[in-house]
Amino acid sequence: MELYISEFSRYVITLLMVLYTYECFAVFRYSDEEKRRGIYTRQNILMFVFHFSCFLVICFEMGDITYLFFYAFQQIILYAAVVLYRMLYPKTNRLLVNNMCLLLSISFVILTRFGLGKAIRQFIIVTGSLAVALIIPFFVRKFRFLKNLRWIYAIAGIGALGVVMILGQTTYGSKLSYSIAGITFQPSEFVKILFVFFVASALYQSSGFFEVFTTAVVAAAHVIVLVISKDLGSALIFFIVYVLMVFVATKNFLYVLAGAAGGSAAAYVAYQAFSHVQVRVQAWKDPWSVIDAAGFQITQSLFAISSGGLFGLGLYKGTPQSIPLVEADFIFSAIAEELGIIFALCLILICVSCFIMFMNIANRLTDRFYQLTAFGLGVTYIFQVFLTIGGGTKFIPLTGVTLPLISYGGSSVLTTLIMFAVIEGLYIIMLEEEEAQRMEQKKRRRKKKIRQVPAKAEGEDDWDEGNIIQEDDLTGEDIEQEE
Repeated sequence: MELYISEFSRYVITLLMVLYTYECFAVFRYSDEEKRRGIYTRQNILMFVFHFSCFLVICFEMGDITYLFFYAFQQIILYAAVVLYRMLYPKTNRLLVNNMCLLLSISFVILTRFGLGKAIRQFIIVTGSLAVALIIPFFVRKFRFLKNLRWIYAIAGIGALGVVMILGQTTYGSKLSYSIAGITFQPSEFVKILFVFFVASALYQSSGFFEVFTTAVVAAAHVIVLVISKDLGSALIFFIVYVLMVFVATKNFLYVLAGAAGGSAAAYVAYQAFSHVQVRVQAWKDPWSVIDAAGFQITQSLFAISSGGLFGLGLYKGTPQSIPLVEADFIFSAIAEELGIIFALCLILICVSCFIMFMNIANRLTDRFYQLTAFGLGVTYIFQVFLTIGGGTKFIPLTGVTLPLISYGGSSVLTTLIMFAVIEGLYIIMLEEEEAQRMEQKKRRRKKKIRQVPAKAEGEDDWDEGNIIQEDDLTGEDIEQEE
């Protein structure tokens, strides 16, 4: 019986993921949230059925029904996230909320498969992070002075990274984090958001050479501190985000070319200066020649992906524990092994749908600061996804970054949830901007109609001036009723 359930579940889980992914892109056929409502409802049903199916398999495989209690707590939190976002922010973008919750449910499933202890710790962190994220859209929408704090963002960001450089704990040759009262933080994750806000606030009014140069100096300070700390993965993210945000602000391809040249030179210097970079490049070029040393992680990752096949081996049927740091840097490989390549491809497409929605929101925003902020956060998110999956599949050298919302790690999941919450706040601002534009257009059309009223012909009865609507008396409610 257990064998049949495990075998049948592989196809059910894959089918649910394919259907959910289809709905992610079906959303873009409509621009009106009301027309998307049915899609969002189907997504919620597919997400909860997928989550239940996975934990049903886990209970059968482990022979312990207590896993269902852990599942029940997860369902409560995920359902509460969906409902509270809709209650607190009726104009919220439900695609991003649904995708966020689905990615978290995948994380809970795969981390529970690795071990209940880490899964519970991640669940507690996610619960607290969601509570924080729920209030972020309110502050983004109300605090319009955020665009005027660029030097605060710069000082706070460089200061936080500097503390890690001086006092940070060394992990695998890099200084990534430090602890306060027993709680470990990775400041580079939080500084990513501050960095995007800094660049947006520096370039939204003017993007001339002086502003670009000043911003480049501060951006270089961020990158240099990260390089000294040997956190080269984060340094690469900061660099790419800066170059692309400058390009969007200036529309000048020369900055992209300069960035490409500077980045190539910096990569060469890093290769010559840091031995662990040379090790990673060697493992990327020919991992089989160093399979017992530097190439062990990547070769095990490739073995896992290839053994999974289209539908995966099934939960608890693979050997993901053979990959060092599988719960962080190589979690995508474990997903591909036990849930299948089709599932893994759908996971990538869901992340891409989030990025497309980020760019859609950025394109529709009219305020330059908010537009640049949405663009920068979108690039930060998708580039981190690319680095993680690209490193685990030997597409690029390993960079040591985590897969957002899925990998184990408190700082990463909190930062990503804040990032999604900021985008939700920007989406609400976008809808308010579009509503204001529609009202302004209606007012202009109404005024034009009044100006075109013909003059009273000679001999006609006197006009009833009380029935003529004056331009200054128009209100939004009057215009809506007229429409």
